[in-house]
Amino acid sequence: MLELDQRGFASTAYRCVESQTWKVFEMLKELIIGLATGALLAGSAFAGSYEVQMLNRSGTDTMVFEPAFLRIAPGDTVKFIATDKGHNAEIISGMIPDGAEPFQGKINEEIEVQLDVEGFYAVKCLPHFAMGMVMTIAVGTDEIPPEGYLEGRLPPRAKTRLAAQLEAL
Repeated sequence: MLELDQRGFASTAYRCVESQTWKVFEMLKELIIGLATGALLAGSAFAGSYEVQMLNRSGTDTMVFEPAFLRIAPGDTVKFIATDKGHNAEIISGMIPDGAEPFQGKINEEIEVQLDVEGFYAVKCLPHFAMGMVMTIAVGTDEIPPEGYLEGRLPPRAKTRLAAQLEAL
């Protein structure tokens, strides 16, 4: 039972114990908040980040993304760098997974995108699409693109390069 002094206050010993208990409680509360925050941030810390260069020439090829193929995990980010002038990166219409957000970069500007939906993403440089400036990003573990992935209106050189990228799976 709680002992009170003659003024009706808790004894000094009781107040001391109560004070120490609150200090321990506050320390535990801060520790738990810190651990929870760390756990939340750790998820984003493990996400990968990749860079793709947009180039006029790489080896004997002209108008290329370097690398031309990426396999990444859901939640990873890809940064398209306008190394040479006159390029952009954007999704080829209809060639992304269902539910994925298309992206479209501006000419001569970098664009960074986070890809969360698993599947295949076909990317083009709009000014050089007919010259075959395309790349493929495979998000997740799928080994086979969806049926009819390369069907539709694609410039012949772009279709050839996309097919070669998919053969490398």
